[in-house]
Amino acid sequence: MSGPGFVSPVLFPPPAPRGAPAGGRLIAVADVIDRVTGGVFRLAAWGALVVVLVQLAVVLLRYALGLGSLWLQETAVYAHAGLFLLAAAFTLARGGHVRVDIFYATMAPRPKAWVDALGTLVFLMPFAIVLLWLSVPYAARSWALMERSREASGLPLVFLLKTLIPLFAVLMFCQGVAQLCRALAVLRGDTVAAVDA
Repeated sequence: MSGPGFVSPVLFPPPAPRGAPAGGRLIAVADVIDRVTGGVFRLAAWGALVVVLVQLAVVLLRYALGLGSLWLQETAVYAHAGLFLLAAAFTLARGGHVRVDIFYATMAPRPKAWVDALGTLVFLMPFAIVLLWLSVPYAARSWALMERSREASGLPLVFLLKTLIPLFAVLMFCQGVAQLCRALAVLRGDTVAAVDA
């Protein structure tokens, strides 16, 4: 898929139908971001299978054959880290992150939307921006050196794995935009289900 037909719906969601509330645009933007982070999650979910199979191979090699493989051990560690970095935005979209839920669960939709909007603006977005700002030079330096494992028999493509850190920051920021769009739609009175979607 290429060309403007693929890019334009992602960058510019179609206009809301005439007579539709303006919150429809906010929800459309949030839905596009959710689809992107969902696609990244589905790709990353295969990392769980990689982690299990590689860890099984490490255990079998070590205890059945008496062999060790640093390359396989590093693969398991990096696949595990990549799985979490790439799945975090999707988890946020589904409300799966840990939260101290003393009052939030019993709140009405509008106060929930205020909590979500303020939490996103005060905590999530600044965190994502600072992480991106700090991690881009870190990943760029790794690319410039074509960094590999410190161990001779380790992974040769560490620079690719370090790229996941700024990607994580971008995905979390984008998911924060989606969360903010849904909260704003509720606060504008356009929809009640937007926060719980």
